Amino acid sequence: MGLSDWINDPFIPYLVLIIFGFLPTEIWRLAGLFFARRLSIDSEVFIWVRCVATVLLAAVVTKLVLSPVGALATVSLIGRIAGIISGVLAYLIFRRSIALGVIVAETVLMTSMIL
Repeated sequence: MGLSDWINDPFIPYLVLIIFGFLPTEIWRLAGLFFARRLSIDSEVFIWVRCVATVLLAAVVTKLVLSPVGALATVSLIGRIAGIISGVLAYLIFRRSIALGVIVAETVLMTSMIL
């Protein structure tokens, strides 16, 4: 089996995906599981990580609302803000249900896009 046979093999892209995509991510997940066993939820490190994750999520949402790309750019700013507010309110009203918050926000976004 020569090099050209390897290059033309239909399974090579899947092998490359596993080696360079899946395995590096999985190694860090396993390391996280190993180190997380020793962390208390109330520890300073855990609180700091949770704060950083929350700030990063807020930054991404803010960027999507204020400077959207793709199909979201067709929705008006008022529609995007209404989607965020309605999603957060639905999340709080329906006993912190993430699924219902997302469904309500998506419904408001799609409705404002149509109008």
